[in-house]
Amino acid sequence: MGLRTTISERQRRLGFELKHLREQAGLAAAEAAERIGMGRVQLSQIETAKTSILTPRIRELCDLYGCTDKAYVEALIAMSEASGKGWWSAYKKRRSLDALNTAELEANCTALRMHQPMFIPGLFQTDDYAQAIFDSPGLGFEDSEGALEFRMERQQVITRQDPPSVHAVIHESALHMRFGGAKVLREQLLHLIELARLPNVTIQIYPFSAQPYAALSGNFVHAVPEVPELGTVLLELPIGMRYLGDRPSLDRYEKLFQHLTKNALSPIDVSLAPEAHSVKDSLALIQHVLYTL
Repeated sequence: MGLRTTISERQRRLGFELKHLREQAGLAAAEAAERIGMGRVQLSQIETAKTSILTPRIRELCDLYGCTDKAYVEALIAMSEASGKGWWSAYKKRRSLDALNTAELEANCTALRMHQPMFIPGLFQTDDYAQAIFDSPGLGFEDSEGALEFRMERQQVITRQDPPSVHAVIHESALHMRFGGAKVLREQLLHLIELARLPNVTIQIYPFSAQPYAALSGNFVHAVPEVPELGTVLLELPIGMRYLGDRPSLDRYEKLFQHLTKNALSPIDVSLAPEAHSVKDSLALIQHVLYTL
């Protein structure tokens, strides 16, 4: 079997996890490979995701490494056996590997936690708002039409059957960024309120008056699968996407998100009567900004 020329984040993560288990067990690659009758080079290629691994081999390695967490082992097997195909496959030649990785991670999670200090999160954007961002000079979007089509497809994860829970903390700054002008922003903010009606969507606004912690944390998405230890934090940087899956990073961003939700305004709740709303809640702040448009 030839070596992979393109490695998805799912494949890279599987190799990372197997290497992490081996190192936790205190075994060198050569020793581990010999113990299960595998070549050292082959094990190295598996750990660097350059080649695949058969399900029985995953079980052998997990047994060798003393991993007894059945849910975790089955999740590793599911990662190995996954075809990687989905709606995003149709965009394989038109969108970047980072975009495809993002779609696959979102499709396989049970929860999404997001923080965005400057933009309305992509999964919440209207087509006019997203188009205005893609058309903005200097942001590097060469195929704005294709990028828009892909983003709108991604949003279906929120309304699919058995969708993930989606919790977003949006900084107040994003409510004032007039991409496309006042009319486009108004429609976008009204769309946020409508999305908050969905039972799986929670939206909080982090106000200017709160601690500056949100501004310092930057934007991130934490995609949480059924086995949380296999979650991924996605950081969108000017040089491309960065994926964090090591335990310290996952713990750090989980605590960070808890801090953000604690200090943000209470979530948008359109079920309450107007008089029941606090003067300082997320809905009231959005309505205030709407009044100024």
